[in-house]
Amino acid sequence: MNEAPQICTLNSAFDRSVIEQFRQLQIQLRHRWQTVDLFDTGDTDIVVIPSLTLDEQELLKIDGVHHYEERFLFSLIRLRNPRTRLIYITSQPLHPSIVDYYLQLLPGIPFSHARNRLLLFATYDSSSKSLTQKILDRPRLIERIRMALRPNKTYAICFNATHSERDLSVKLGIPLLATDPELLYFGTKSGSRQIFDECNVPHPDGSTLLFNDDDLAEAACELWRRQPHLKRLVVKLNEGFSGEGNALLELEPLQGISPHQRVKAIRDRFSQLRFQAKSETWEHFRKRIPELGAIVEAYIEGENKRSPSVQGRITPHGDVEILSTHDQILGGPDEQIFLGCRFPADASYRVQLQELGLKVGRNLAEKGALERFGVDFVVVRRENGWDVQAIEINLRKGGTTHPFMALKLLTKGYFDGATGLFYSQQGKAKYYKATDNLQKDCYHGLLPNDLMDIIAYNQLHFDT
Repeated sequence: MNEAPQICTLNSAFDRSVIEQFRQLQIQLRHRWQTVDLFDTGDTDIVVIPSLTLDEQELLKIDGVHHYEERFLFSLIRLRNPRTRLIYITSQPLHPSIVDYYLQLLPGIPFSHARNRLLLFATYDSSSKSLTQKILDRPRLIERIRMALRPNKTYAICFNATHSERDLSVKLGIPLLATDPELLYFGTKSGSRQIFDECNVPHPDGSTLLFNDDDLAEAACELWRRQPHLKRLVVKLNEGFSGEGNALLELEPLQGISPHQRVKAIRDRFSQLRFQAKSETWEHFRKRIPELGAIVEAYIEGENKRSPSVQGRITPHGDVEILSTHDQILGGPDEQIFLGCRFPADASYRVQLQELGLKVGRNLAEKGALERFGVDFVVVRRENGWDVQAIEINLRKGGTTHPFMALKLLTKGYFDGATGLFYSQQGKAKYYKATDNLQKDCYHGLLPNDLMDIIAYNQLHFDT
């Protein structure tokens, strides 16, 4: 009977010890920042952990999610620096032709020289667990990775930082260039709304974080009372990903109901929510609300509506930089699911996005956040111009990170904050459209070597 409190205390002390070790490792980034940033001249080892350490059930809604570990393959282009070593870890081994494709993009570096500085590790585990957890489950693999590193010249990068990435950073004894997991709340739906309130950034009217459908119905009713013109509301799981945790509630069928009956009517209407994920049901969604929490928010209507985003980073010295803006390409039943992006965002609002992104970044920096952040918006054409509303913050790398970084690394160009454009070394503006949701039934059965044959035959390979 008396042992349980003691175990909890020991676990708590262990957690505090890990947190402190992690923070001490991150302090080292301040001294290494120039080396980290100027990767063309730095003598560094970069450990790439491309793990999506997010809620497993939410990730299962995404088609082809197991391929997301390959998003970070743009990092291989960093091997153009002859003093950089890259350690890339995946669940399953990478196909050699995929690795070869990236290495042949490196100008001025012999293929063999770059390949000798690339170390590939795999867990040989195709389960739905996050890659980071798979690594943590394999202490001998961790030891092999650790033995391959130069600890005082190494840092790790990841897709998103959770307690698992923090634990792995401590076990490897290297700093992680990412936000402390203790700040993850500010990358959730409700945490985003808090930041927007603090920064005076315009955002849709909505609720606080709720944990049952009764409270959600009460909040939806109150929101509708405040804004009686609303046609729809959007219900969002607090830790939903890529729009797959969103659902739309139609209010028009409830218009004739008296105000005192609205809460019950809305609660009954939840069973007819229009989910953005194909496989989602109300029974399953309802079970997730106590686990993840949820918010209800006004749905922004408009005939000419777009979904841009701004990306930034916070350096280890606390400086905030805007990196890019994009117009997102969305799909699904109600254009809520991320499919791809166009760079840059439209000229009529991209500078405004950058200004709002700086506000958010500075607030996050004051709270201790680090590295990448993104802010998603909805913009609607009104009579007097574009109405810009922020809808969420991503405290991690996102779907726009890898195409932009591929552009930057391939061209060695630069982003001009005054115009929101990206220029090559020759001063030529560069644009792109990117997707990681390219799907067709006829692609089934193609092997990586088949894809390389098709690329070569149709002259689709990268050409500067």
